Order: sequence, then C-alpha cells, then structure tokens
Amino acid sequence: MKDKFRVLLYYKYNYIKDPESFKNEHLKFCKDLGILGRILVSHEGINGTLSGTFEQTGAYMDYLKSLPGFEDTFFKMDEVDAHAFKKMHVRVKNELVNLSLEDDVNPLEITGNYLEPKAFFEQMQDPNTVVIDARNDYEYDLGHFRGAIKPEIKNFRELPNWIRENKTKFEGKKILTYCTGGVRCEKFSGWLIKEGFSDVNQLHGGIHHYGTNKDTEGKLWDGKMYVFDERIAVDINKHEHVIVGRDYFTNEPCERYINCSNPECNKQILASEESEAKYFGACSHACRIHPRNRYVIKHNISKDHLLAQSSYLNESNI
Repeated sequence: MKDKFRVLLYYKYNYIKDPESFKNEHLKFCKDLGILGRILVSHEGINGTLSGTFEQTGAYMDYLKSLPGFEDTFFKMDEVDAHAFKKMHVRVKNELVNLSLEDDVNPLEITGNYLEPKAFFEQMQDPNTVVIDARNDYEYDLGHFRGAIKPEIKNFRELPNWIRENKTKFEGKKILTYCTGGVRCEKFSGWLIKEGFSDVNQLHGGIHHYGTNKDTEGKLWDGKMYVFDERIAVDINKHEHVIVGRDYFTNEPCERYINCSNPECNKQILASEESEAKYFGACSHACRIHPRNRYVIKHNISKDHLLAQSSYLNESNI
C-alpha cells in the first residue's frame, strides 16, 4: 500500500534563548526523520511548513509538542499524494515575519482578537467591517476573500506605511485581517492596535483553517490560495470556484503561476501555457532577450527567432 503524505503548516511564538542551537538540533531531527520542508527559527519562535508520510508528520508533531513552550502548537494539515518539498531547510532569522519596525511587536504581549472561521464568516458580512489582506500582491491576485482590501504593496514589510497612508479608510471600522496560516496577522494585528485602532480581529489559523473548517467550508473565498511549496495553489471554497486570477499577457482567467524566465528578474506572473510559449516565459522585452533566459535555453530557441519575435511583441506593446 502506497504511503499517504500530508503537509503541515504551523507557527508558534515562544521565546527561544539560543536559536542557532535550536536550529541545529531541529535540522538533525528532521533529516533523521526524513521529512522535507522549510522552517524559520528566531528568538520569537518557530514558523514552518513540512511534508512527509502520516507516520513521519505525526512523529514531528509529537516531537515539537514535547518541547517546553510548544505544547499547544496548532498544526494545519493537508493530505497530498507525495512530498510537497524537494529539500529540508531550517534557517535562523531575526524575525519570523519581517515588518522591519523600529518598535517591534511581540504577539505574546499584544495581538488582535482571534476569530474562529464561523465568526469570521459572519463578521465579513457586517457593513461596518473592513477586511484587510495581509499578504503579498501575487498571493492576493490568485485568490482572496470576497470584498477584501488589497494593499498596494510588494512585500509584508511595506504594509504599515500603506496603512498609515490610508488610515482614514479604516477609522471607526471593525477590522478583520487574514493571511495564509496566521503568523503574519499575529504581528500585523498587534501593530494595528498600537497604531490606535480599537476593534482589530484576525482569522485564527488563517485561510487554511477557514477552508478546512466544517462550519464555513471556504464560503466567500474566490480563487485559490497561494502556498509556498511545490503545489503553488490549493482550493479553499468547497461550494463554488470563482476564478479571479488573470493572465499577465492576455487578461484572460488564469490560475497558473510561473516565474519570469530571466533569473535576474524571477517575477511571479500568472500565465497560460500558450502565453508562456508565446512570450518565452518572460514578463518584458528586456527579460525575453536576456542572455540567461531559461525558457530560451531550455527550448534551444535560435537567437534570430528570439530577436525577431521579441521585437514584434515589443513593437506591439506586448
């Protein structure tokens, strides 16, 4: 019988005195166990996503919960057909999530009110509520809660400045915020409270928990959820599927992400297989003719053909 695999998504804010030693011990345990994935460790705690067999992931959960301060770690789980990662990494970082604040937020001291999925679903429909997506733009573009606000940011650390610039939109409102698994909202919601917002709420367990919860089953979620593993995108709404992603080149409905074929750019864009082939997997003319274009090299495209086609696309403002 083929082994069943699953993906674990989890975090836990808990002070770690010596992150480097913790990392080394953790990496050895994971490698000995045979699980794959990415784990971040800092003085603040741990943030990870892993894949392995049911037996391996069960052993990992038991191990982490056996460590002081990690007994109540909340694991989100997906059943999958195979490993969702190629390697095992454990890295030490200054922050579990990077907000780059001068006066940092400690979620153990201040964080927004937790809402379970059912309560979050109900509050989203309150006309005095604003829902803020705390993720990056490419995550939002693939899928988001219906009516959620998309901050015009490229990465998480830009979020505080964007909120300050748009503060009047949120004053006097009930604020709901969400992210993939919850780790970003722990800090972001705490920061909102420090900024003077009084009614700040976060989705407990993030989008993943919302999609697997029997009370909501993903209702009011449109598109797919972006995940940081080999799957790239997973379904959330169990009742209907509304495609919100748009092909970077044609603006047609699309839920297929690729990285720009210029390795010095690597921008994530939504593109169909047809668009990827037509535009040599590149987001711009400069990236199409870049000498290290991965798509051109992989498909052995001649320089003359590349330049002729790319010049035509560029002149057509494509």
